[in-house]
Amino acid sequence: MAERPLAIIDVDGVVADVRHRLHHIKRKPKDWDAFFAAADRDGPHREGIELVQELAEDHDVVFLTGRPRRMHGDTVRWLDRHGIGGHRVLMRPDGDRRPAAVVKVELLEELARGRQVAVVIDDDPVVLRAMDAAGHTTRHADWELRGPEQERVLRTAQEREGRT
Repeated sequence: MAERPLAIIDVDGVVADVRHRLHHIKRKPKDWDAFFAAADRDGPHREGIELVQELAEDHDVVFLTGRPRRMHGDTVRWLDRHGIGGHRVLMRPDGDRRPAAVVKVELLEELARGRQVAVVIDDDPVVLRAMDAAGHTTRHADWELRGPEQERVLRTAQEREGRT
């Protein structure tokens, strides 16, 4: 029996609504501990949850997140609580501060050796461009409406500070 194709899905901004905790990283000094500690209170994005459930019917779903590995247990519990658990979760190594696009492409390349990647779903345009350049089909999760300041805060955290 052939392996099912992979559907690679980000967590923050795709299935989890992080907007309530952005204030922790808007100020200086940034409070990364508080930012990550509040992740268990993220609300679900209905669109993302439904997409995961739909893709799981004929794909192997893998969550690929820029969250640090130390958050693995909290992340798995959040996914379970919102009805989309039971899938593999790949996370940024603790202490790895490279841009999210670099880390995620690298993690996906390791995972996907010999496997078909059907789609990569992310809310970060920089990650999507990097995935596209690596030859993967992408889909922009654009349902989390953010203002320019929120967008700037997340982009800095993901691509300059290598935190999410």
